[in-house]
Amino acid sequence: MTHSSTRAAVLDLVRAAGTISRVGLVNATGLTGGTISTVVRGLIDEGLVVETGHAESTGGKRRVMLQLNHFARYAVGVHLDDARITCVLTNLGGAVVARISRACAGEPSGLAARTVDAVIDSVGVDRDRVLGLGLVSPRSLRGWEGHDLGPALERATGLPVVLDNDAAAAAIGEHWAGGVGATSTFAALYMGTGIGAGTVLGGTTYRGPSGNAGEIGHTCLDVDGPRCWCGARGCLEALAGPAAVVAQARSDRALTRAAGLLGGRTRPRTPVSADFAALSRIARQGNPRALALLERSARYVAAAARTLANVMDLEVLVLTGPGFAVAGAIYLPVLRAELDAAFFARAAHPIAVRLSPSAASAPAIGAAAIVLQSELVPRHQGLRLPDDLAAGEPPVFQPSA
Repeated sequence: MTHSSTRAAVLDLVRAAGTISRVGLVNATGLTGGTISTVVRGLIDEGLVVETGHAESTGGKRRVMLQLNHFARYAVGVHLDDARITCVLTNLGGAVVARISRACAGEPSGLAARTVDAVIDSVGVDRDRVLGLGLVSPRSLRGWEGHDLGPALERATGLPVVLDNDAAAAAIGEHWAGGVGATSTFAALYMGTGIGAGTVLGGTTYRGPSGNAGEIGHTCLDVDGPRCWCGARGCLEALAGPAAVVAQARSDRALTRAAGLLGGRTRPRTPVSADFAALSRIARQGNPRALALLERSARYVAAAARTLANVMDLEVLVLTGPGFAVAGAIYLPVLRAELDAAFFARAAHPIAVRLSPSAASAPAIGAAAIVLQSELVPRHQGLRLPDDLAAGEPPVFQPSA
């Protein structure tokens, strides 16, 4: 590998392992001890990696353990959807150190720039330690056509900007922050204004040639179903996405009143995300009409998730995004039951289905992770990290305080 590839691989191994010795890095990469020592020394000089504690002695000299210096660098992540802007500042390990969420109003680039400045200033981080800004949004976002947000944000904030969609960003965030462990094949099933998925294969996010991989929301579940905004019929989003659930609820006057769904002929309607959250709230409180609607949606989502799991032979499926943040308690058991019963490879290995602990902020966290990944460990074709990073490492003893 080139020097930059070697550095990237070593840094990513240290990040993913949590703590690992130089010998562990040699075993994991196949590189020579001299090469590993040189790369590690450079990472320590840059302040990206620190020595921390010793491994238990196995009869010889105790190994010095390495880990990321989590507060050496930072990144900003911004998520724009139909109703809100969410901005986070994360450290090098992907942990959120500051977060601001605001209703979308006014010119988007100006609002985003002010929010970015506010989140950085809130913790007093030097801007020269902020690597950049990730900006993500749904592919279907309407209303901001003509706004060239990336260049406008670069000019307003002075930070380099990378762009992506929210579902892919959520998957990268889960991977970078270690939410899926050493699992090499997983998907983040994302529900926001629509439904999408980000997939990570062999430690690398799969995007497809046009960047449109993971559009599970446009899986056809009924060839004679309703027309979807994408032009097809019977898509998952058209049958069971948040907008479809809200539309079905609005056809029921009693349910509309119970959920407090506003809007109509004389008043503007609230955003779909707010209405979906209101329905989820009364469903969790036991409203039978709302619960029936969401459970119906969950069955459709589970069928599409099973297809994704079968095609990709997934090991882990993480439910994430604002929709699952408010309704995950209803969807999770339905998806688990479907995949336990009908996942094709269940006899060979189970598939773990779980709810992200940071589902509401996942796209923004993932946007920041994209910056960290692109600046520090850009992936190269053919570079695959080992599944068991710390194999053979003895227990770690941290120094006493």
